[in-house]
Amino acid sequence: MMTVNEIMLPVQEEIKEFEVRFPDSMKSNVKLLNRVTQFIVKRKGKQMRPLFIFLTAKMLGKVNDNTYDAASLVELLHTASLVHDDVVDDASERRGFFSANALWRNKIAVLVGDFMLSRVLLLSIERKNVELLEIVARAVREMSEGELLQIEKARSLDITEEVYFEVIRKKTASLISTCCEVGAVSVERQDMALLMREFGELVGLAFQIKDDIFDYGTPDNIGKPTGNDIREQKMTLPIIYALSTTDKETKRELLNIVRNHNDSSKHIRRAIDIVIQAGGIDYAHKRMMEIKEKALQLLTTIPDSAPKQALIGLVEYTTLRTK
Repeated sequence: MMTVNEIMLPVQEEIKEFEVRFPDSMKSNVKLLNRVTQFIVKRKGKQMRPLFIFLTAKMLGKVNDNTYDAASLVELLHTASLVHDDVVDDASERRGFFSANALWRNKIAVLVGDFMLSRVLLLSIERKNVELLEIVARAVREMSEGELLQIEKARSLDITEEVYFEVIRKKTASLISTCCEVGAVSVERQDMALLMREFGELVGLAFQIKDDIFDYGTPDNIGKPTGNDIREQKMTLPIIYALSTTDKETKRELLNIVRNHNDSSKHIRRAIDIVIQAGGIDYAHKRMMEIKEKALQLLTTIPDSAPKQALIGLVEYTTLRTK
């Protein structure tokens, strides 16, 4: 498996340039707003979304100002969604640091998220990137629908595998799909936009399944509490599979834990054991690998290059990562 540094190598200069440009897209005359946005930007993660955009663009053409604009639009959207999610979830931490809402209260955090969404609109209009705005706006709609669909189904715990995939397609895969599509469009490869959108969607599905599998590992190698999804009553693929294959008594026990004992470490451990014994982890891993291979198959018609190999490496990384 390629390392993150190896994956970044073909676009490392573009990523460096983006890290200079992106903070400018959020500048304001309001000092408080600048203070909060600077705090958020300094604690950003592995730059996965810009990586997908720049690797796609460089694989299909030549990175240009439109590509940098596309990366800024997507990162503004993603960052706004994280800020709003922390408010909704009443989360006090984000990647081991205090969240914006923990430091500045919910009202300020929500307004900062709103400001970032407004910058998506204004940057698109200022640069006359209506085509990019349309793609990003679609992602906003789908991410919102995915969150609400998940909340709706969590109340009744009746989610099927089909609904699960619809939830993660909208909630997670839509953003990675957007990255790959805008990467193609930014270098005027509209002929490849639909293929790259499908590629990104499949990668996003695989990414989320991997994330769901992590919930059944150990806290020291996944970065979040074991059984966190069960605590939050999220019906992920491993547990959906277990519920569909176990006997009625075990199914009742598992549902009872999720519904009534999701704050008990002892009961959560029992639920994890049930899911593992039922083959839920193995099944989820198998589905993830099938989806990953389907995604990689879409790239076979594209000429080989360093950016293409790095993009393949990035897909492998999303499914083989240990945290």
